[in-house]
Amino acid sequence: MHQITPTELKSWIESNKGFLLVDIREGWERELFNIGGIHIPMGDLFLKQADIPKDGDVVLYCEKGIRSTIAIQRMETLGFHNLYNLSGGMKAWKETIGSADQF
Repeated sequence: MHQITPTELKSWIESNKGFLLVDIREGWERELFNIGGIHIPMGDLFLKQADIPKDGDVVLYCEKGIRSTIAIQRMETLGFHNLYNLSGGMKAWKETIGSADQF
C-alpha cells in the first residue's frame, strides 16, 4: 500500500498533478471539514468501485487514516494497486496544513 503525507498531497493539489481524490468518510464528517475530491462513504465504496479507476493515482482519505487503510487493503484484493492512503487522514492534515479554504 502506498502512503502519502499531508504535505505531499498538498503539493500534488497545488501542482495540479493528475490524480483522483476520494473522501470515504460519512457525509456529516465531510460537511465539517474536507479537502475536496469525490465523496464515496466507505460503506458504498465496493458498490461504486466502477467509479474508481485502476490506473492513475487515487488517494483515499478518512478522519485518521484507519478506515482508508482498511478500504485500500480490501480494494487491493480486487485488483486496485494504484491507491494511496493519506497518512493520518484529516486529523494529520489539520495539524500539518491547517485550513482547507484554498481548495
